[in-house]
Order: sequence, then structure tokens, then C-alpha cells
Amino acid sequence: MQTHPLLKKIRLFLSYRLFTNLIFVLLAIIVFGVLFSNVKPKSYNVDIYEVPENTIRAPKTITDDQKTQEKREKAIQEVEKVYIHKEEAINNSLTLIDSLVESVAEIKRENAPSEDEGNSQNESRQSSLLDKQLTQLKERLTSNVKKNVTDALNDKVLTTLLSATDEELQRVNTVVTTQVKYIMNNKVYDDQLDEAKLSLEQRISTFNFTGDLLTAAVRLGNLAIEPTEIYDNQKTEELKKEAEANVQPVKIIEGEVIVKSDQIITPDIYRQLELLGIISNDISLKPLIGLGIFIIVLMSSLYYFFYSWDISEEKKQNYLILTSIVFVVTLLLMKIVGLMEKLEINDIGFLFPAAFAGMIIRILLNERIAMIMVFILSACASLVFHNQLTGAIDIEVAMYTLFSGISGVLFLSNRDQRANILRAGFYVVIVNILIISFLILLRDAQFTSMEYVYYAIFALVSGIGSAILTIGFLPFFEAGFGILSAMRLVELSNPNHPLLKKLLTEAPGTYHHSVMVANLAEAACESIGANGLLARVGCYYHDVGKTKRPHFFIENQMNMENPHNHVSPETSKNIIISHATDGAEMLRKHKLPKEIVDIAEQHHGTTLLKFFYHKTLEQGNDVQEEAFRYPGPKPQSREAAVINIADSVEAAVRSMSSPTPEEIKKLVNNIINDRLQDGQFDECDLTLKQIQKVKHTLCETLNGIFHSRIEYPELKTKGEDK
Repeated sequence: MQTHPLLKKIRLFLSYRLFTNLIFVLLAIIVFGVLFSNVKPKSYNVDIYEVPENTIRAPKTITDDQKTQEKREKAIQEVEKVYIHKEEAINNSLTLIDSLVESVAEIKRENAPSEDEGNSQNESRQSSLLDKQLTQLKERLTSNVKKNVTDALNDKVLTTLLSATDEELQRVNTVVTTQVKYIMNNKVYDDQLDEAKLSLEQRISTFNFTGDLLTAAVRLGNLAIEPTEIYDNQKTEELKKEAEANVQPVKIIEGEVIVKSDQIITPDIYRQLELLGIISNDISLKPLIGLGIFIIVLMSSLYYFFYSWDISEEKKQNYLILTSIVFVVTLLLMKIVGLMEKLEINDIGFLFPAAFAGMIIRILLNERIAMIMVFILSACASLVFHNQLTGAIDIEVAMYTLFSGISGVLFLSNRDQRANILRAGFYVVIVNILIISFLILLRDAQFTSMEYVYYAIFALVSGIGSAILTIGFLPFFEAGFGILSAMRLVELSNPNHPLLKKLLTEAPGTYHHSVMVANLAEAACESIGANGLLARVGCYYHDVGKTKRPHFFIENQMNMENPHNHVSPETSKNIIISHATDGAEMLRKHKLPKEIVDIAEQHHGTTLLKFFYHKTLEQGNDVQEEAFRYPGPKPQSREAAVINIADSVEAAVRSMSSPTPEEIKKLVNNIINDRLQDGQFDECDLTLKQIQKVKHTLCETLNGIFHSRIEYPELKTKGEDK
């Protein structure tokens, strides 16, 4: 992967860690700016008794404390008072009347004069007797009657009763008892006692009592009557508290219409708008703080993934920049689709190409980071497509984006051809239709036939759109970041490429050699988990430098004398060595990926041209060994190391006549051991265990290529024996 020149300049001034942190900070700022409008509370410049331009809905769910308190007070007021029925009240009252009348009668009997005395008794003696009776009656009532009768009945009333005849007294007793019983049977509440006494007085007045006797009867009844229903304050308060507790808080539900576009804003509606915080100059910062926390979580997840990724810092930063660009581009696409909600089309979020980011990152980088990006974008989609309700999230769109993105990653397992992207897009369409069907059927709502058609179109546009966007953006990312994708490798393997055509026409032997080495290297790389396709394509181009002097290489010397016989060993050495540097230069000129150029430069490492070195020594020349080594560098990747081995093995085995499996195995071991002793693999991460796998794979492949063939007898043509 090539690093952009601008990034190289920036890295000259910043450390890798600081540069990476700046990328994350910049990405967080961009994401915050894109999502800001989706969480920013809407504000309205309205006033009381105005008519709003648009219908205003509640952006969130809150509790209306004032309405709740009013509802609680109403519930408390509706609680009926609790009274305790006093069963013994009537009997007590009737007993009181009987006791009082009986006491009056007894006093009268005890102090009654004889018949002669009664006839001769003058008015003063009668008054004295009446005073005496009154005194005795008051003493008896005070001692015998629990209720303080003497405080309720004055002397005049008692005197009236003492002065009444037995018939009048009995009649008073009967009338008062009857009326008190009637009144108290109809329930007398303690807070209605005065009304009961008034009613009793009115009923007693209907009887023919005269003068003071009527007053005495009324006073006696008022004394006797008492509440039958006693107010239970404790129980009533308990019921009030229970009623208050049972009142559910009055909530303004998210999405609820607060005021319609043709409705006047009343003081109560204005109060609700203030409570929701959507009046101008009264904006809540909580949604913005929530968005900040959300972005911190997203960036932390992404940071941890890249921090734990076991690759070089340079690659890590390039991949981070690539991922960030894909993330921002996808987020902007999401935002554009989200703005289409103003068209009032239901579930417009299903139109979003949810699989695009996952598919393109799967092709350019790997499956793991593609999955992480799908999860992050699903979370963002829940904010963007939320029906313009502040603070709300749309779970349905989040699920749709998640499953659509995952399907795009999974169905793109074969990344060698661009046609596979379109095929994966059709599979995504099927998944989209299934997920949408699941979501709309789960609602159990009624939809028209046209609405079902809309949903099908959304699913189709989302899936195919994801594939088209992937195909369209892929060349830009490959060129801009120098990423060598599988599709790019397949394109480079096309024999119609100018360099391969040049190699085929000008150095056919080298071309055949390159194809054979490609077969060996690809199989060996795949056996150790390296990039087999990269090794194959790298082999196609690794000897392209031989086209400058093709006849100086033995595979191209068909029916001709070896030109090295006519030049010095030093000249031959320079020609042979230059094919690596010439090839790299030609590849750079044709703007081939850096990985292919590296293979051309490194496929011989710093190995020694033993033949020409020893030939020079035999001629008596004093030369340094370093002068006959390739300039290198040594293989930096496993693919370059495997090609280093395969190139030498293929040439050596091809020079053998009818090689046996044992000879092939011995040759492969010797070449690999020579490379190990020469330190050619010191700068790549090829382990000894992997080298053993490479040995085994090369031997198997070579045995298949150079297996012994049955020699058939030569057939004679007709007339040949004649």
C-alpha cells in the first residue's frame, strides 16, 4: 500500500501517535457536525394567542408536573369522607329521654302534696315546692345521668317539665322519642348535627304543644339527638393519600401534537411548549451532550480496534484514513437520504444503501473492520432516520442497516471479480426484502398495494445502489491509497496488459518461466496463509526487466549461441543483475502497485551470481563477492520470499532431465538451505515452520508438473513400411 505524498510530509512534523490521534479528533468533529442537526432540539419563535406556521409536535416525552398536580388534587377532592356508624347512638338518645322524663315524674311523685294540702295550698307554697323539686331534679340528673343535662336544659325548661301534668309529660316523652328516633334512623352526620336539630324542631312544632311546653320538648329533643355517623379523619386521609398515589403522571408523549398549524396558542399550550424547551432562547443542551457521549463511544471502539491491529504504523494510519473517508462518505449519503423525509414518504430510511460501506471496506481491507463499520453506521442510522424527533432513535432502521450491511460483507466472500459485487448486491436485495417484510408485518398494520411496491423499490435501490456505489468508488480508493485489491490483481493478470504482451512477444521463454513460477508461488503462499493471488500476479511481472536484453537469459536462447560467451563476466553480471532494477523501473513507469514493484526488486534479494563470480576468479581477477550480488533489498514480505525460492527452484528443476521426486526434494532443500544460510529471509516474517510447508508444497507441485510420462511406440503412417 502506497502512502500519499501529502501524508508523508505531515508525518515529517508529527509523530505517528499524534497524527493518529489528530485523525480521530478530526473524524469525531466531522461526525458531530453531520449528526448535530438530527439531535439539536427544534425551536419555535411563537407567542401566546398566535397561530404557528406549522404543526408543532413534542420532540420528547416529559412529565407535565402542573397537570399531574391538578389531577392529584382533583382525585383527593373526589375522595368521600369516611364515617364510622355509631350503633348505640339511637338507644342512648332514647334512654336519655326516658331517664330524664322518668326522673321528672319521680320527683313529682315524691313531692306531691296530699289532696287536702293540695286544695289548700296557696301560690307561694306551690312556688316553694316547685323550687324544691327543681333542686332535687338537678341533683338527681347530675348524679344519675352521664350527660350534663343541667348545662343543656336551663331551669325554665326543667320547671316547665315539673309543672306539666302526667299526661303532658308522657305526651312529650312519646313525641320527642318518636321524632328523635326518626331523625337518627335517617343517619345524622357530625357535621350535620345543626341541620338535624332544626329538622327535629320543625317536626315537634307540628304537634299541639303550647307555650313553654313546646320549647321544653324541643330542648329535650335537641339534648337527646346526637350524630350516628362519626367522621374518621385517619381513614379519610389514608384514602386521600392512596388516591393521590394512584394518579399516573401526566406525560407529553414524543410525537404528540401540541398545537396544530391552524390553532391559536393558548397560555396552557405555551406553557407546554416552554416545558418541552422548544421555545426560542430555551434550548436544552442534554441532547448535544448525549451525542457527544455517543461519538466518544464510537471513536473509542474504532481506536481500540486499530490500536490492537498487528500491522505497521504506516499501514495502520493509511487504513484509518481510508476507513474514515468511507465512514464520512456513507454518513453524508445517509444524511442526504434523511433529508428526503421532508417529502413525507414513510420509512424513507429503507432507501439508504446500507451495504455500501461494508462491501467496499471488505474488498479494500478485511472482513473484521467491515463488520465494525456496519455496526457503527447502524447506530448512526438510528439517529439520522428518526422522524425528526429530537433525542429519539429508530430501531427499525438500525436493524435494517445492520442486517443489510452484514449481508453485503458475507455475500462478498469472493472478491476476485467486479461482477461478484453486483451479484452480492442482488443477494442484499433479497435480505432487504426479508427484513422489511419482518418489520412491517410485526407492526400488524394495514398497507396498500402501492405501499408494498414502495418497500420493494426501496429494498432494490438499497441493494443494487450499494453494489453500484462500491464499483464506482473502488477505483478511486485503489488509486488514491495504492491499495492492491483482489479485483485489481485479477485485472493485472490479464495477458493483454502492455507489459505482459511485451514479455510474451519479446521474451516468450521468460513469460513461460514466469507462469510456471506463478503456479508454484501461489500454491506455496496459500499453504502458509499468505496472499496467493498477489504472489501469482507478482510472478507474472517479476522478470519483465529481461525484455531489455532477452537473449542474455537462457530461457530465451532458442537455437542460438549464448551471447555471454562473447562478453566478460563483469558485463554478464551487470546485465543479469540489471533485470531486477530495470523491471522495477518499468513497473513504476506503468504505475503498477508498490507490492508488484517490491516483488520485482526483491525476488533475488542479495543473492550471489555464483557462476560469473567463480568464472571471474578462474580468470585470475581479484574481485569482491559483494560486487557479484544483487542490490536487493532482501525479501520484505512472505510473498517475495516464496517467489525468491520458487524462481530458483523452477529454473533448476527445468534444467534437469527426467527429475525424480527424490531429486526434486533434494534440490528444493538445497536451495532453501542455501537461502537460509545466506540470510535472505532475515527481513521478512517467514517462520521455519512455514518454510517447511513451502518445501512440501513446492515438491508436490513440481512432482505434478515434471512427473514421468509413458513413452508410446511411434506409429507408422500408411505406406511408410513400403
